[in-house]
Amino acid sequence: MLVAVLFSALVVGGMALTTYVVVSDGMSVVAHDSTIRLSASSAQVVKNEATVAARSVSGAGRDSERARLAQRAFIQQLNDVFGAGAVTEGEVALYGEDLRPVWFSAERALLEGPAAAGREQALRTGRTVESTVNDTGALRGLVGPARLGVLVVHVPFMMPDSSKGVLDVTYFPEREEQVIDAIRPPMFTLAISAMFIMVIMMQTSMSWVLKLVDDLRKAADAIDAGRLDVRLPAEGQHEIGDLARSLNALIDRLRRRSESQTRFIADASHELATPVAGIRGYANILRAWGADDPDVRSEAISAIDRESRRMARLCGDLLALVRDERGIVYKSERFDLNARSREVLAHAATRYIAKGIEFQGPDEGQLIMVGDSDRVEDALSILVDNAAKYTPDGGRVRVSTRRKRGTVVIEVEDTGIGIPQEDIVNVFDRFYRSDVSRSKQAGFGLGLPIAKSIVEGAGGSIEVRSTAGLGSVFTITLPRGRL
Repeated sequence: MLVAVLFSALVVGGMALTTYVVVSDGMSVVAHDSTIRLSASSAQVVKNEATVAARSVSGAGRDSERARLAQRAFIQQLNDVFGAGAVTEGEVALYGEDLRPVWFSAERALLEGPAAAGREQALRTGRTVESTVNDTGALRGLVGPARLGVLVVHVPFMMPDSSKGVLDVTYFPEREEQVIDAIRPPMFTLAISAMFIMVIMMQTSMSWVLKLVDDLRKAADAIDAGRLDVRLPAEGQHEIGDLARSLNALIDRLRRRSESQTRFIADASHELATPVAGIRGYANILRAWGADDPDVRSEAISAIDRESRRMARLCGDLLALVRDERGIVYKSERFDLNARSREVLAHAATRYIAKGIEFQGPDEGQLIMVGDSDRVEDALSILVDNAAKYTPDGGRVRVSTRRKRGTVVIEVEDTGIGIPQEDIVNVFDRFYRSDVSRSKQAGFGLGLPIAKSIVEGAGGSIEVRSTAGLGSVFTITLPRGRL
């Protein structure tokens, strides 16, 4: 509230002060222009009367007598003219060569101070001089009646008796001061009303902003406490709304990551529990009957070895997945993709020789690309091994490669059991295995997520098409300039 009041006082007060200064200066200009017009007309009247007075006594008596008579006639004519209201907006005073008043229309026209100095200067230089008396400044009217000062124009001229004189034309800017005094009350009323409205508007907007800040604080506290179910209000197309939407998106990403991490830990724990339980079971069998029965001992040792190797594979897959998520710096080297593909197929044929699967590779020839050949081989080995696992005896696994608009496309096709349509969207999720694959107890559901992580880390993409009972086709698309 204090900040709002101070800010509104500065803004509105500055605008009100500026408005007052502009109006006051405008009235000063109007008063000055009125003074100039009044002095011009009054000086013309006085000079005309002086000429008339001098002519009226041109043939009478001696020179001194004529001068005295002309001066008397001149004064009389001034009384007649100005007494009849020739000048209604100011006063006129006539000073002789000794700067003493000779005639004046009203006593208030006899001014001293700056007026006396201006009068002397006009008589000395023979030029019209302007001066201001009792000028209190433009800001005087803020706390009291406006005072623009009295404006005086000193006009030098020749008297009828041939002596020098000064005519003081004095203008009292009463009308202009009344205008300034008249606008002051509504200006203050308007300024106070504007300050009140501005304070209300600032309080409303600041309350909204402070509420958002408080919501941000609550969201931060909730995230720190592990709760990711908070949402910030994101209404409106403005910067605050954009910030709220960005923070909501961040909270959503954190929640998804937290859920993924929780699910990963749960799935990994479940998968690790199976071989651990088998090892403990067979260890108990060895403890109970292994010393007396060589067959039982041999079977238990074989089972323990099998389960331990299964656990080692699972740990290796987990490490590979974590390594890919942390980010791998991929090498950049030229290599023959077709040669690497044939090597992968040759190794798979050796591992699955008992199933009689036909492994078909790319045609003879080279397909040169730039990237990390080891990571290409890792991803391709996962897909080929996965295809061989789910292909019945005597089936076929084929790898084909081709160029496509600056990219390289690798397809791994099999004639296996296929993937049900409802499971295709989940095959790249960690630990996911369809009901068909679970019945065969093959793998842990980490191979395809690892392959996807490798491909996407290299700037490529991986897709799958499959028909249940007929087989699957996995398609990798990689830029030729990278892996």
